[in-house]
Amino acid sequence: MVRVTFLHPDLGIGGAERLVVDAALALKKKGYDVSFLTTHHDLNHCFAETKDGTIPVTVVGDWLPRNVFGKFFALCAYIRMVYAASYIYFMNQRPDIVFCDLVSVCIPVLRLYIPHVVYYCHHPDLLLSHPGGHWKSLYRALLNYLEEVTTGQADKVFANSKYTQSVFKETFKRLRIKPEVLYPSINTDFFDKTRVVSLERALDKKLPEDSFILLSINRYERKKHLALAIEALAHLKKYVTDSEYKKVYLILAGGYDKRVEENVEHYLELIELADELHVTDKVIFLRSPSDIDKVSVLRHCNVLIYTPPNEHFGIVPLEAMYAEKPVIAHNSGGPTESIVNGVTGYLVEGSGEAFAEKIAHFIKNKNLAIQFGKAGKNRFLELFSFAAFGDQLNRSIEALVNNQKEN
Repeated sequence: MVRVTFLHPDLGIGGAERLVVDAALALKKKGYDVSFLTTHHDLNHCFAETKDGTIPVTVVGDWLPRNVFGKFFALCAYIRMVYAASYIYFMNQRPDIVFCDLVSVCIPVLRLYIPHVVYYCHHPDLLLSHPGGHWKSLYRALLNYLEEVTTGQADKVFANSKYTQSVFKETFKRLRIKPEVLYPSINTDFFDKTRVVSLERALDKKLPEDSFILLSINRYERKKHLALAIEALAHLKKYVTDSEYKKVYLILAGGYDKRVEENVEHYLELIELADELHVTDKVIFLRSPSDIDKVSVLRHCNVLIYTPPNEHFGIVPLEAMYAEKPVIAHNSGGPTESIVNGVTGYLVEGSGEAFAEKIAHFIKNKNLAIQFGKAGKNRFLELFSFAAFGDQLNRSIEALVNNQKEN
């Protein structure tokens, strides 16, 4: 049996984490022996499959600092991942393949004693760093160089979308690698088997039975532009009647880690914005919902709002499509590949008014939401199914193993 270890820096709740967990589940279904190695795993802030024993998780190096006096987060992440990669050398049964993502600097270490290393590129990390002064520029130049060089040492590189594939090519100009596009999927078995709880239980709050529910699912980070959803709710007053508007509520659900200063700050910023726009009574904040609660609010909502610009791909629109919900998303990045404008949802420019205008279409025509939802489900099954994801990943892993045997 081929052993595959997934090496991930922080096995919490997020799109990247959902992707690697689903990849592990897909390979497990194909008969692989899969496990996770991570530098942090909070049992109160993780996906169920990593908590209930479905996939074994080993935590190493959590004692290493995550930052130095509030700085050098990237450098500390590099050190933690190199430590974790080194730990694999001392395992009783070393894996045949290590699947890593987010931090590539561990790849040269792994290549010393692991037959195959696979790297999944969600997005080049160097593009996510904020500009700074002279010393930070030098610091980032070194880290950026390491990211590019070490990424090129993987035996196989995946990208999560054609958009990310193009960004990879434009960013890593030294590399002659063309990543294979492996679209993420979702664990549809979990969606199908999950017992949907009432909206009142999921939110711990009762809403009128005829409510029109807008849902946003994203981590509490500024780059996700969650404020757009609140602004759209406020602008919506101009496009619907008072009686229609009275029934509308917005649920902001997403990952929230109290250790992360930005999560705490942005949550408070959003509360303040809702108050400024006089929509406090129509906005419900749901922080780090359980998997069951997330599926439940998704099943109960009428429309999903996806606000991040230039998102690398976006798992949440796929979840909504599978749940037969129309999606209104920013017209950029990965959603332009998953959503068909005017068929499964709408792609709009980044303003609250643009989102509000499209939301009004669904409020005034309930059948339109049903029509778009069914089209989205069909598109998901055709292009983004968990079976297709697992088959493609399995073919690539088999090709790596068979190529070694032939050589």
